Amino acid sequence: MNKIIGIMKMLSYKNLLFFLVLLLSATMFSQEIINQLDAQGRRTGVWKKYYDNNNIRYEGQFKAGKEIGVFNYYSELNSAHPIIVKTFSEGNDNAKVSYFYDDGILESEGIMNGKNRIGKWVYFNTDGKTIVSEENYENGLLNGISTTYFAPGKIAETANYKKGELHGSLLRYSSEGILLDDLLYVNGKLHGPAKYYNVTGKLVRKGIYENDQKIGNWEYFEDGEPINPKKIKE
Repeated sequence: MNKIIGIMKMLSYKNLLFFLVLLLSATMFSQEIINQLDAQGRRTGVWKKYYDNNNIRYEGQFKAGKEIGVFNYYSELNSAHPIIVKTFSEGNDNAKVSYFYDDGILESEGIMNGKNRIGKWVYFNTDGKTIVSEENYENGLLNGISTTYFAPGKIAETANYKKGELHGSLLRYSSEGILLDDLLYVNGKLHGPAKYYNVTGKLVRKGIYENDQKIGNWEYFEDGEPINPKKIKE
C-alpha cells in the first residue's frame, strides 16, 4: 500500500513539473519580441519606443530596415490616442499620414514622401469632418491651388503657389461670398493688376503692383463711381 502511495506521489510531482514547464514555455512565447535587428543590422519586426516617462512614443513594424504597414505616434503626455498615424506603401517611400487633435479627432490628412508633404492635403475643424482648408504640395512646398473655407461650400480664399511662394491669382471673399480682393503674385510678391472691393461688391480701388510696390495711376471709387485718381510715385 505504501509503495502504491509513493508511486502516486511521484506521478503527481512529475505531472506538476511538466505543467510548470508548459506554463513557462507558453509565457515565454506569449511575450512579444520587439526591437530586433536582422543579420545586416537593419531593424526588423515590431518596434516600440518609449519616452522617459515610460509612455509609448511610437509603434510599428520594419522589414529590412524599412517601415511597413501602420505606424502610430503618440505625444509624451497622452498615450490614449495616437497624434500621428502613418500607413506606409510597399515599393516606395510614400505614406498616407493622418494628424489628430489631442482628443483623437482627425485634424489633417495627406501623403508624405519621407518628411515632405506631397499632393493634396486636407485640414479639418475640431469636429474632424468639416473641411477648413485644402492645400497642394510638391517636395514639401506649397505648389498649386490652396483653398480656405468659412464653412462647407463657402470659400474664404483661393491662392496659387509655386515652390512655396504665392505665384498667380489670389482671391479673397467675404463670408457672404462677395469678392473682396483680386490680386496677382509673382514669386511671392504682389506684381500686376489689383482690384479691391467693399462688402457690397462695389469696386473701391484698382491699380498695378510691381515687386510689392504700387506704381502708376491708381483709380479710386465711391459707390462704384470713379473719384480723382491718385498718383503713386514709383
